[in-house]
Amino acid sequence: MADDERAKNVLGTELRNCGLDPLTGFFRDGCCNTGPEDRGVHTVCAQMTAEFLAFSKARGNDLSTPVPQFNFPGLKPGDRWCLCAARWKEAHDAGMAPPVYLSATHERTLEVVDYEALKPFALDLN
Repeated sequence: MADDERAKNVLGTELRNCGLDPLTGFFRDGCCNTGPEDRGVHTVCAQMTAEFLAFSKARGNDLSTPVPQFNFPGLKPGDRWCLCAARWKEAHDAGMAPPVYLSATHERTLEVVDYEALKPFALDLN
């Protein structure tokens, strides 16, 4: 990606880092960047909650158990992680959505989730 083509967030500004500990992102670059190879659209920067982690595990995606062979430490409440946009929407529709950082949520999320659905969960709006 050229310098003048930097990724944008859902606010229309430059995409910010989501998390470095644990290192998140489809590309494990700390950002919720995406590309054609990211079929899951890992673009929502979310702060994990116990409720969401339990919800995700019950839906077949255990994010709390470490998977060393994939260099995945397992997540705990408070960790920031780039979630699949469809998973966040599924959790939202079930009343289990975790809070988000809009400045670190990639604009491509808006292809799956309405901005108005994200906004009440934002941790980085005044």
